[in-house]
Amino acid sequence: MADNKLQNDCKKKLMAIHDAMYVLSGKWKISIIASLCYHDKRRFSEILNDVSGISNKMLSKELKELEMNKLVKRTVLDTQPVTVEYQLTPYGKSLQTIIDSLTDWGTEHRKVIIGK
Repeated sequence: MADNKLQNDCKKKLMAIHDAMYVLSGKWKISIIASLCYHDKRRFSEILNDVSGISNKMLSKELKELEMNKLVKRTVLDTQPVTVEYQLTPYGKSLQTIIDSLTDWGTEHRKVIIGK
């Protein structure tokens, strides 16, 4: 019986991970979120500069998906020419600890692989 409960708990946790990875998957989303974690507000061109190698079209697509998942807020400012800013929603900011953990792990991993 206890084994069955353990198996159900594991399935629930794996489903939660699957759900998270579905929203955050792909080559660019974590980097875009990180850019917005480290800067309060960013213009499209600033995110494009932050995220090395991403194309305009891909950044636009990814930002739309992040917005659809309520992680990013897009604000059009009444300027000449029009300025668009992106920032994390309060819900998106809940990813800050994950971004910080990935940063720490990535720093350590680089040291392990490079040998320093």
